[in-house]
Amino acid sequence: MPNVPNLQLNDGIQIPQLGLGVWQVPQEQTAEVVLTALNAGYRHIDTAAGYGNEAGVGDALRASGLDHEDVFVTTKLANGEHGRDRTLRAFDESMAKLQLEYLDLYLIHWPQQADDYVETWQTFEELQREGRIRSIGVSNFQKTHLRKLFDETGVVPSVNQVEQHPYLVQDDLRAFNAEHGIATEAWSPLAKGGGLLGEDVITSIAQELGKDPAQVVLRWHVQLGNIVIPKSVTPSRIESNIEVFDFALTDEQVAAISGLNRDERTGPDPDTFG
Repeated sequence: MPNVPNLQLNDGIQIPQLGLGVWQVPQEQTAEVVLTALNAGYRHIDTAAGYGNEAGVGDALRASGLDHEDVFVTTKLANGEHGRDRTLRAFDESMAKLQLEYLDLYLIHWPQQADDYVETWQTFEELQREGRIRSIGVSNFQKTHLRKLFDETGVVPSVNQVEQHPYLVQDDLRAFNAEHGIATEAWSPLAKGGGLLGEDVITSIAQELGKDPAQVVLRWHVQLGNIVIPKSVTPSRIESNIEVFDFALTDEQVAAISGLNRDERTGPDPDTFG
């Protein structure tokens, strides 16, 4: 089994640095995909209410025979469910689908409801105090959104999950996260559909190391200190994506990959979305 390291979050919780993301995995395929990942050694699964596949994740966890304490599970509050009452109801619905007694990490998916996400965050704190959530964080938050949380609640998120890949390196936001003790977690880490894996810089490094381009990019994330959640439904790709802890990039290779930055998003801009 791959030896995936844990990172310690600012609340003392340990999170596996690499996990499986299930964005755009159809509900009817999710259980099989997650089981494949668990059998390959993944111990971190990232879903969201908005993905429509939490139930498949829950089915896979039950079928795996693994104890919950051995698998780190993240889900996210759906857009439109902000505010205390809606958040509490949405959380209960997610937990019923996941078939869990507690959640490892709960994230605000998008900061689009400017008037509500502080109240939502305070509700997350309440759920954490009750022991229903181990760690609380956010997704797609920019510095302005994070400062609003700091200023109005004084509680710093453990994680900020954002789009990040070599075409969108996000040095400034990652530095801000680090300054405040927030772990950066990368979604869309391979910038699928943008031609990233065909870049000469990446293919030449892959050839030199005897690895595939996706493994090189995932290793780049690991060496930057990111938590990373690649998504795939292909068993061979699921298995290869976790095999990134038996080699290392040089500082020069890391810099060369970072040099591909274009500030180019494959998903929505958090400052304008919603």
